[in-house]
Amino acid sequence: MADRYSRHRVVIGTQIASMLLAGALAALTLFKVIKVWEIFVLSALLGVVNAFEIPARQAFIAEMTSREDLINAIALNSSAFNGARIVGPAVAGILVAAVGEGWCFFANAVSYIAVIAGLLRMRVQPFRARESASSALRHVTEGFRFVATTTPIRVLLLLVGLVSLFGMPFSVLMPIFADRILNAGAQGLGILMGMSGAGALVGALILASRQTVRGLGRWIALSAGIFSVLLILFAFSHFFWLSAALLAAIGFSVMIQMGSTNTLIQSMTPDSLRGRVLAAYSMMLMGMAPIGALISGVLAEHIGAQATVAAGAVACGIGAAAFARLLPDIRQEARELILAQSATIPPETS
Repeated sequence: MADRYSRHRVVIGTQIASMLLAGALAALTLFKVIKVWEIFVLSALLGVVNAFEIPARQAFIAEMTSREDLINAIALNSSAFNGARIVGPAVAGILVAAVGEGWCFFANAVSYIAVIAGLLRMRVQPFRARESASSALRHVTEGFRFVATTTPIRVLLLLVGLVSLFGMPFSVLMPIFADRILNAGAQGLGILMGMSGAGALVGALILASRQTVRGLGRWIALSAGIFSVLLILFAFSHFFWLSAALLAAIGFSVMIQMGSTNTLIQSMTPDSLRGRVLAAYSMMLMGMAPIGALISGVLAEHIGAQATVAAGAVACGIGAAAFARLLPDIRQEARELILAQSATIPPETS
């Protein structure tokens, strides 16, 4: 969809769909008829919407900016996301205490109006449909083939998938750490999650200050390795503020890795394939996390939350070491891909 149709319109359509789902959740809650199965259905539908929205929005960022500013645009997008992660839970907590969950969901639904209005006011280049004699299935297969045969992109995506599968589920187990291990309760949980978001925000702002993609491969290897070490330390910490500080550093390292990966992948990908490649990136980043959460939940029940998080961190460390070992071999191909895409940019936008 993101490669066949106007990305601008796809993003608008998905935002409208998200608003309708948020409105349905608000209505069901306010009228006190909400059931668990309805929450499951709405969550599943939102997942489907996000599957279309995330690749289209990420690819649309490249249309709104020059290639030289792409790294800054991606980082600033991450800054907005992580800033919301810090502010959002605090605002939600106040609203829930004051007016209840239903009105909180309603406020979420209404907030989409501003986003949709902003999108509609954008002045973008008219969309030119890409001629394609192939079927939709062949079109999708072409994207997967590009990912599978382009070594730098394949290696980057495998590392993202590994970290999302084994490392990121630590956030799912955070309530256990806050309540049973650190004895901090719900308030402590909020602080811990806020510290993680604050660290990620700082990482995004540092990425936004970069001017080139040079050296991002080393940043990815280093940040993935640091993430592994910090996560092991967090797993066995029994001191609340030490854990909070470690989570800030963990959020920072994750943002550096994921933001740098996103930037490199977009810099190496032809615009005609951008939507499909970013869909693969989204699958590895967001699709692996729920599977990892399920695995972590099962393991935590048998070996404990601390051992589960530590084991996932070790797996991430092995992946980071493997990536660092492969980096010298893939660097030249990555440079050639980046140069090839730079050469295809029209002079007025380069």
